[in-house]
Amino acid sequence: MLTSTLSTPAVEPARAPDAARMLRNAQRTGEFLKSLSHPIRLVILCRLSEGGANVGELEELLDIPQAAVSKQLARLRDDGLVTARREGRSVVYSLADSRTQRIVGALYDEFCN
Repeated sequence: MLTSTLSTPAVEPARAPDAARMLRNAQRTGEFLKSLSHPIRLVILCRLSEGGANVGELEELLDIPQAAVSKQLARLRDDGLVTARREGRSVVYSLADSRTQRIVGALYDEFCN
């Protein structure tokens, strides 16, 4: 009698949680890389790797309208790559965490410097 191979899992049961974790991590990594894939966002992140900056400073660096800078900063903030803090009348943006700093720092050294 032949047994069906359809009932055999593609991944051994003991390893299934590892595969699920890897898939979740791959999905998060893909989202992270999407955030980096826009040239304006990448320049913003490279600049922020040097320290905090406000919208006006980024607008001057990029030579694009304030609305365009704000739109990209909003995306980066929504994606968790930058944080914002109020300093007097302006908002200063910074890289969100050490992981973002390390990855953007490596990209900066390789491509932006």
